[in-house]
Amino acid sequence: MYAVTPPQRSGLGSNSDLRVYQTWKGSNIFCLQGRFIFGPDARSLGLTISLIVVPVIVFCIFVASKLMDDFSDTWGLSIVSVAVVFTIYDIILLMLTSGRDPGIIPRNSHPPEPEVIDGNSGTSQTPRLPRVKEVEVNGNIFKVKYCDTCMLYRPPRCSHCSICNNCVERFDHHCPWVGQCIAQRNYRFFFMFVFSTTLLCVYVLAFCCVYIRKIKESEDITIWKAMLKTPASIALIIYTFICMWFVGGLTCFHLYLISTNQTTYENFRYSYDRRSNPHNKGVVDNFKEIFCSAIPPSKNSFRAMVPREAAPMPSRSAVGGGFMSPNMGRGNDEIEMGRKGVWAMAEHGDDKNGSNNERFHVNDDELGDIRTTTDDDEQSGRPNIHPRHSSWEMSPEVMALASRRT
Repeated sequence: MYAVTPPQRSGLGSNSDLRVYQTWKGSNIFCLQGRFIFGPDARSLGLTISLIVVPVIVFCIFVASKLMDDFSDTWGLSIVSVAVVFTIYDIILLMLTSGRDPGIIPRNSHPPEPEVIDGNSGTSQTPRLPRVKEVEVNGNIFKVKYCDTCMLYRPPRCSHCSICNNCVERFDHHCPWVGQCIAQRNYRFFFMFVFSTTLLCVYVLAFCCVYIRKIKESEDITIWKAMLKTPASIALIIYTFICMWFVGGLTCFHLYLISTNQTTYENFRYSYDRRSNPHNKGVVDNFKEIFCSAIPPSKNSFRAMVPREAAPMPSRSAVGGGFMSPNMGRGNDEIEMGRKGVWAMAEHGDDKNGSNNERFHVNDDELGDIRTTTDDDEQSGRPNIHPRHSSWEMSPEVMALASRRT
């Protein structure tokens, strides 16, 4: 694995022979030269795999192999084969969840130009960015919040993960068991992993009970004596029963979230207690969105070469009397994780510059068809997308949505 460390830049163009994953500013861990991306807690993957593989090995050795003698050759062999294949399938889903880009939005290399002015006299005026912008999606107003770390305005349903230190699209939660954020590009695999793990627990538990019953009938003894003859079965029954409540409950919870088109982050913050969910399309369409829609491509090319820097960007503190972040003076937890619902800020009067907000009108079907425009587009010759006011630079997603309506 390759743990990202801050690059040492000795001069102009010193990073021209480095790849993106080697200069990555997030807290991620990369493997196989940027082909796999994990969270900073990727070591927990070893524990998760052990919790799955070790019980299956015990089951195959002490239970399934003994059942092969009680059933015909075909049925006896299938008990072991199904357990092994199911376990391999479960591990593949785990790696698809943990080792891929969950939907990270590339951060800007410099903050947007400030336009809003705070202060009464010319000498004390300080440029300041508005904290929020208004975006209208299918008649629903969302307030997109400025991320001080990534220096962009986050699109709706996007949040900044304080563990991975990235803004992630349709952020659900950061799962320590898989060592990765669960979001737009890996949520489907996460749910399939949890559901298949539940089925694996049921399978092992069921055949352990079958094996105990076979011992009872073959030796004509009580069920308690039969249980004492196979302690491995008793241990597996207790273990799978406990795990089944955990992963089974998690499966039921995410089935509810999918049916109502919510994320774990939104549900825990009670975002839709006092208003209808604007993302809810009905149960059938909500399930189609998760399981039948195409997974959007990653907005990051981790193995791409870092382009040469034309010139170092001047610090904001040296231009125009200084630059004030819209999140300056606020708690770090609010900046990183957005504890407060961004669309509820106007109701509580949290948007001090609400009169200066500009509203962008977009359709819901346009949210999944957004091209990312980074700071390197101008150097590579690709067209750049600008917001209506150049000083109100937003994330590429929101900028693209705005440009389609202008």
